[in-house]
Amino acid sequence: MDETPANGDHVAQPPPAGDENEASASAEAANYSSPRAGVPHGPHAKPGPSRYRRNLPHLQADNKTIFLTFCTKDRWILPEPIRTQVLHHCLHDHGTKIHVHGVVVMPDHGHMIFTPLRDPAGYPYTLAEVTNAIKGASAHSINRSLRREGPVWQDESFDHVLRRDEAVSAKVAYICANPIRKGLCRTGDEYEWLWREWIEGAM
Repeated sequence: MDETPANGDHVAQPPPAGDENEASASAEAANYSSPRAGVPHGPHAKPGPSRYRRNLPHLQADNKTIFLTFCTKDRWILPEPIRTQVLHHCLHDHGTKIHVHGVVVMPDHGHMIFTPLRDPAGYPYTLAEVTNAIKGASAHSINRSLRREGPVWQDESFDHVLRRDEAVSAKVAYICANPIRKGLCRTGDEYEWLWREWIEGAM
């Protein structure tokens, strides 16, 4: 286990950024572009509990927004074109399985704030299904692009359900300020690997 959760309801603090020595990505990765919302409703949700446990407990409540953090294995620094791929995968199910409010992909971790949607039969998509799809598909894509093998992400992710007094817009603003706090940019608009539903999502 590479990370420990923070105390209380708050998600674990993001790990410090490592060296920016980046492997060269393939042409496929370099030409990746972020998707937009509006695709038809997706497949049926897989049955699953609202609570599941690996090394950490993971909770889900109907119609509640989730703050998710997932980190790279051994703090591996994602090459810049690969961060674009990760952003693509985070947004892939926007409008079908989840409603994404905000995403930021940092050099060695990602943050998402989203609300799970329901399938045509009315069953909610589970946190495990959403998280595993993002991490699994992105890891496969990354390894194919870089012609590498092995895990990309830590097994565990960190998440919590936003409380009633936690405004979604404020939480999105918080995660999108992460690149500024790390000295990667001066403003959020300068950072390529973030997405906000009311800005990039409205384009």
